Amino acid sequence: MTTLTPTASGTPRAAGRRPRSRRNTPLTIAMLAALAYFLLPLFWLVVAATKSTQDLFTTFGLWFSRAPQLLANVSATFTHDDGVFARWLLNTVLYAVVSALGAALLAAAAGYGFAKFRFRGDRAAFNLVLGAIMVPATALAIPTYLLFAKVDLVNTPWAIILPSLVSPFGLYLMRIYAHDAVPDSILEAARIDGAGEAKIFFTIALRMLAPGLVTVVLFTLVATWNNYFLPLIMLNDPNLYPITVGLASWASQAVGGGSGANSDMLALVVTGSLLSIAPLVAAFLLLQRYWQSGLTSGGVKQ
Repeated sequence: MTTLTPTASGTPRAAGRRPRSRRNTPLTIAMLAALAYFLLPLFWLVVAATKSTQDLFTTFGLWFSRAPQLLANVSATFTHDDGVFARWLLNTVLYAVVSALGAALLAAAAGYGFAKFRFRGDRAAFNLVLGAIMVPATALAIPTYLLFAKVDLVNTPWAIILPSLVSPFGLYLMRIYAHDAVPDSILEAARIDGAGEAKIFFTIALRMLAPGLVTVVLFTLVATWNNYFLPLIMLNDPNLYPITVGLASWASQAVGGGSGANSDMLALVVTGSLLSIAPLVAAFLLLQRYWQSGLTSGGVKQ
């Protein structure tokens, strides 16, 4: 039986039920506004990818046209210019996957070392890493280009992969995560059993660091996939372009002035943009639970 208790105004209400707080209303509105801010451009991209170039200018931007042609746009995107878009996509997958896996492994090894070993200058070295987080990547692009030009690595895939292997934030995250995720007692037991440090790291510690590794992989994957400035200055062969630089070259052809402009390519640019984000969305959906657990564990202080 429900027990009624009087409220301050004298009106009875069911016991055990909390009144709705009006403080939640502004938070809900702010959350919905933020959700709309992030999802509205994605929705526009999906809608625009179903339109022809003419429909992009003659129909309402946030709704589909009467004759959707998504499949036709996708086919035209992959067949335009001898199928160079597929090559750009494969280049981007190569750059992003190799960079993400390499950066995660290096960050895990360095973070584990900072967390579990003490050596002279360790605090100064770690503070240097924290300082490197504050340096924007664009500020290092020109010096990196000059260094790579000295060793003839410009206009090669290594010019994109090698700089992406360095992740100061990933190292910081893995250092904090390894401090709590890898118990010292397990390491001591492995050393007593005669295991070397390399074997301990690769067979024991690396498995415990898996959620943090996935977090670093996702961050580096997104950063390398969306990287534009570094490939722009490092590569001059269109066959080596990632999607970002390739789509930018198409966009310049579509909206550039002069007789060489081809406005019909706008539909290809929009469709290519939609196709370029699909792998990232799939990666986040598949690895979301590992990513969340990695961030939560890395943010807890004991």
